[in-house]
Amino acid sequence: MSSESSAASASGDTIFGRILRGEIPCDALYSDEHCLAFRDVAPQAPVHVLVIPRQSIARLSDAGHEHEALLGHLLLVAARVAHQEGLSDWRTVINTGGEAGQTVFHLHLHVIGGRPLAWPPG
Repeated sequence: MSSESSAASASGDTIFGRILRGEIPCDALYSDEHCLAFRDVAPQAPVHVLVIPRQSIARLSDAGHEHEALLGHLLLVAARVAHQEGLSDWRTVINTGGEAGQTVFHLHLHVIGGRPLAWPPG
């Protein structure tokens, strides 16, 4: 079994785990052995991409020192995808916990852009 397959099978029963296992299709923009980036099905802006790790981490507060390289990689992939989508300015968001708006408990980064974004959000 490849490392990609074993990582995907460990991704849990969230919708993102199902996407990683190929059970649900996605509009993938980037994929490597550590993560997958794909278009959000309910975009909040002209560009709305999700970057998810293949390793199952429920939320950012569950990440430990052993995830340091992975977290950095996710941010670099977010920037790569933003540039790939033609963005020079964008917002990167990680919702951590239900009160912060996290609805899928598999760590994910939102890359949002293509229109002016108000501050503060929410």
